[in-house]
Amino acid sequence: MTARPLDRRLAVAPMLDWTDRHFRWLVRRITRHTLLYTEMVTTGALLHGDRERFLAFDEDEHPVALQLGGADPADLAACARLGAARGYDEINLNVGCPSDRVRHGRFGACLMAEPRLVADCVRAMRDAVDVPVTVKHRIGIDDLDSYDALCSFVGTVAEAGTDAFVVHARKAWLAGLSPKENRTVPPLRHDVVHQLKRDFPQLPIVVNGGIASLDAALEQLAHVDGVMIGRAAYHDPWLLAAADARVYGAAPGAATRDAVARELAAYVERQARNGVRPHCVTRHALGLYHGVPGARAWRRALAASGTSEFFTVSGAEAATEP
Repeated sequence: MTARPLDRRLAVAPMLDWTDRHFRWLVRRITRHTLLYTEMVTTGALLHGDRERFLAFDEDEHPVALQLGGADPADLAACARLGAARGYDEINLNVGCPSDRVRHGRFGACLMAEPRLVADCVRAMRDAVDVPVTVKHRIGIDDLDSYDALCSFVGTVAEAGTDAFVVHARKAWLAGLSPKENRTVPPLRHDVVHQLKRDFPQLPIVVNGGIASLDAALEQLAHVDGVMIGRAAYHDPWLLAAADARVYGAAPGAATRDAVARELAAYVERQARNGVRPHCVTRHALGLYHGVPGARAWRRALAASGTSEFFTVSGAEAATEP
């Protein structure tokens, strides 16, 4: 398989229960070029579970990356092959999730304490596939949070041929803080990620954490190779509407929210014919009209919609209700 060239200047972060194929479909109506990520999929789930459920995506989603969670090089290589064969443009290894469940499974952020194991995992995946293999990690964990330790981790993992590093600019406390608290309590240190790029100029470095607008993303691009936006893009996906023009210098994506709403109506109908409940799709569109008159009516209509009949009313009509 020949790898598609990837432009990493802007990406939407992998988010559990949020960045499923239906949300990615919605975002792709708004921006054609922003790199999208799946939710994290564990190697166990992929090797022993419902592969179609975890790997299925719409061809229109490209460019799209598969994020894996695991710590066994052979299992990760097998899952990387599955992802590449399905057509994913990148395989990403999660070394940043701080949840207890992930930590007890010996993967996620706790792997920052084992850089040689992470390197072995990356090397195994690189040997298995032709698409890029990347790593998403924190700037540190617990008391292993010095800049020297971060550089040692990145240097060791880079030797395995990692194609890019996505760096969440917060450390993680693996004991004492919940995953939600780990997204807000440890201070943001974008400066650390900027320094990392200066010290490793040959490595593609993408910054993640606390970036909530295109203006902020463009400011970050003066220091790093790419920016990853997370929850802000989920709650207000229209903030990406100008991304193609402002970040990539390309034609804008969707012209209006109403145009996206009409496409969503047809998509819900298609998915319903395949047995997908409308709510599985529409829950991701609650923020489509964020910040504009009628947004509350739009959310109320979507939340009350148990069937696709709601979409006999266009998005424009729903969003402009008094």
